[in-house]
Amino acid sequence: MLRGDHQIPVRVLRGDGNLPIRYGAHCYLFTDTWSDDRLPILDTAKAVGLNVFEVIVGDDVTYTPRLTRQRAESLGLTLTVSPGGFWPADCDLSADDPADRARGLAWHQRQVDVAAELGAVAYTGALYGHPGTVQRRLPPAGEFPRTAEGLHALAEYGAQRNVAIVIEPMSHFRTHLVNTPEQAMRLIALADHPNLHVLLDTYHLITEIRDYAKAIHTVAPRLWGLHACENDRGVPGDGLVPWDTVFATLKAITFEGYVLLETYNSSIGDPPGMFAYQRGMFHDPCPDGAAFVRQGIAFLQAGMRD
Repeated sequence: MLRGDHQIPVRVLRGDGNLPIRYGAHCYLFTDTWSDDRLPILDTAKAVGLNVFEVIVGDDVTYTPRLTRQRAESLGLTLTVSPGGFWPADCDLSADDPADRARGLAWHQRQVDVAAELGAVAYTGALYGHPGTVQRRLPPAGEFPRTAEGLHALAEYGAQRNVAIVIEPMSHFRTHLVNTPEQAMRLIALADHPNLHVLLDTYHLITEIRDYAKAIHTVAPRLWGLHACENDRGVPGDGLVPWDTVFATLKAITFEGYVLLETYNSSIGDPPGMFAYQRGMFHDPCPDGAAFVRQGIAFLQAGMRD
């Protein structure tokens, strides 16, 4: 049974036990995919000061989860997972066709299985729909309830495997379903499962909201973490994101979750730079992943200390 209009009790999700904020980065700062021969990147991540590392899953992403888990555990790195590889468009929890919704739930459950094998703490992303699918129509009355039903089932599946299910609002250029914090919380209320959380992305929010403090307070009861980058997906610090407001509000809600840098390395690919172009980044946001991390983490940590 899904319930929609009740108050979600305030519960700020903390990091690992009594640890403070956990800082991490997406693998795309260093590589265009994940595979067994990419394991040394985990050593680099630890060397540049990270405690968390986000790896990808998808139908075209092949690796041995046990090996990644062992390497991460030996380094003291926490893993998270997101669907960065191939994700069939007909695997969509929000789809009009019930068969597509069923395929979507089964597909996400397989990714949660990989996350569990990895020992990952969370499976994150625009799990409610399909990034790149934008329906230019008035929302059908049943769209949110049926999406919530799928998320409820996925959240239960993740809970049984100790994997948090974390939804991420994205810009209206990527999805029509959940662009704002308010929409994320409405969907979570409908889904009515304690294993559903929210990841805010400072890049995606820039086109959808005007008040970052309100955005953070809106999702505070379920805020798992933050994808931190600038309005151009560059290193945090000197773009349009109102970082003083972000830091002040995170401190006001006593946030102790995950803050992950996310962008696309713009020097890799064949020819060099092609990876970022393939991901829709036609400039140079991250020529050096390690330098991006050092600068970004130093800025974020200073902002949370001050």
